[in-house]
Amino acid sequence: MNIDQIFKNNQAWVNEKLGVDPDYFKNLSEGQAPEVLYIGCSDSRVTAEEIMGAKPGEAFILRNIANMVSNLDLSAMSVINYAVSHLKVNHIIICGHYGCGGVKAAMQSEDLGILNPWLRNIRDVYRLHNDELNAIADEAQKYRRLVELNVQEQCVNVIKTADVQIAYRNRNITVHGWVMDMATGKLIDLKIDFDKVLKDIMEIYHLD
Repeated sequence: MNIDQIFKNNQAWVNEKLGVDPDYFKNLSEGQAPEVLYIGCSDSRVTAEEIMGAKPGEAFILRNIANMVSNLDLSAMSVINYAVSHLKVNHIIICGHYGCGGVKAAMQSEDLGILNPWLRNIRDVYRLHNDELNAIADEAQKYRRLVELNVQEQCVNVIKTADVQIAYRNRNITVHGWVMDMATGKLIDLKIDFDKVLKDIMEIYHLD
């Protein structure tokens, strides 16, 4: 994309918004009250607002390689804290996508330098679900299933956080696991059974 074109596109966008509502940016600058925290992949083909049809102010966004939620990632933990405890979002969405390069890289044994510690989190997902994944003979289907399981495990990581547990107790915040299929453009709700998934671990992570 041409850099000069970006500024032309921005001006066209400004003109379009002001043409509909002269106070659009004045109102936008007065604050935000999003309903949703969206945690997705940094992949340039998966633009959060566009695939959800969200307008500015409707979704708080965190994107990184392979939509990871690590308790050692201060950026992710800060975003979750701010969105949940200060903005009071009611929904947290973890959205992966089929064809994810980070998940694909984690399936391989190649040394990827600085990416290694990040991808190790995905390899841990593979380890946790080793029996299920190794039973899938087709590599493409195994890849797709690891994308889904990675979303599931990142949802679990979100639920483990104190901010989310407190918000669930006080106002029943909801966590969702989704996948975007780039071949169709459609969002897929994985309909994760969190009661089943969390049954054996909540005794450890539950906060009184």
